[in-house]
Amino acid sequence: MSNVTHLRDKQPENEKITINLGFVDLGRIDLLVQEGFYSNRSDLIRTAIRNQLERQDEIVSKSLDRHTMELGLRDYTVADLEALRDAGEVLHVKVVGLARIDADVTPELALQTIGSITVLGALQASQDVKKALGDRIK
Repeated sequence: MSNVTHLRDKQPENEKITINLGFVDLGRIDLLVQEGFYSNRSDLIRTAIRNQLERQDEIVSKSLDRHTMELGLRDYTVADLEALRDAGEVLHVKVVGLARIDADVTPELALQTIGSITVLGALQASQDVKKALGDRIK
């Protein structure tokens, strides 16, 4: 039964956000959905955000370089952190996207190896690790 995945163990692949729109903008969105340009409101909003991000791509790239940040998904495993600890090094996490600290990372190991965490997007880690690193998360 090792190939069975429990649904509760799965992490979400996206983050839900809430926005406030004026009635006129909302009506215009609904009109475009009704006319078949988009499948629903979320489809239009995602498309608009992606288009805006594409227009700003050069600015984002320069900013990532300037801040030495990683873009996308970055996983930190027990093996990664143990290697840092054994080498006497401290990690400064800088991610734009999703940073995940594996569930089997203990708060003690995280405290020994992670000096700071800056995530623009989402950080997934156990509640114990987040609590232990609370003063290091920016």
